[in-house]
Amino acid sequence: VQLQASGGGLVQAGGSLRLSCAASGRAFSYYGMGWFRQAPGKEREFVAAISWGGGTTSYADSVKGRFTISRDNAKNTVDLQMNSLKPEDTAVYYCAADGRRVRIGVRREEYDYWGQGTQVTVSS
Repeated sequence: VQLQASGGGLVQAGGSLRLSCAASGRAFSYYGMGWFRQAPGKEREFVAAISWGGGTTSYADSVKGRFTISRDNAKNTVDLQMNSLKPEDTAVYYCAADGRRVRIGVRREEYDYWGQGTQVTVSS
């Protein structure tokens, strides 16, 4: 499956952005989907994930209550709505697909396919 992330940009602290990831190739609804991020000099970290049917979600503690992940299996997209953004949210954000079809994935190694990343910069 091929993934293309978009929607990043520059926003002031307290603002909002909506990231979108478009998938092509094998059946999108087969995969659990996740968002990760990587700030300069740091490891890539888990942000949010959603099960293949969309009924289960998981969030990193740092974004709970501010970010919402959703998917549209008819459109082959997964979105990340980011509200109340903070400077520490600045990173390259990646979408990823998990084909294991077991519990929801929160670790990098649980994901098989990755998009190219989109930059999010939050100014203070």
